[in-house]
Amino acid sequence: QVRLVESGGGLVQPGGSLRLSCAASESIVNFEFMAWYRQVAETRELVASTTIGGTTNLADSVKGRFAISRDNAKNTLVLQMNSLKPEDTAVYYCFTDPRRPEDNGMGYWGRGTLVTVSS
Repeated sequence: QVRLVESGGGLVQPGGSLRLSCAASESIVNFEFMAWYRQVAETRELVASTTIGGTTNLADSVKGRFAISRDNAKNTLVLQMNSLKPEDTAVYYCFTDPRRPEDNGMGYWGRGTLVTVSS
């Protein structure tokens, strides 16, 4: 079972930056799909994703401000967040769907890290 641990959240002023990291318990080199989601109340939305082939996607609300990347050497998924806005305030979750035979179709979630954008 893959364990994911997020870090880097905190309080930041509008216009500021944060860098979120998601450390995996094993190599992510062969993980097909990795992503960042965020949740406010009961609503969880996809923020950014990346595939093993290098394809990345960003939600329209964060395009031009956020960037997602994988550091395979460190088994880490990174979300660089710039020009933060109050509406970016949320709990950010790391997710992976490795799509390996041993996962039996299972995806894995981290426990989340809180990002608060406020003056």
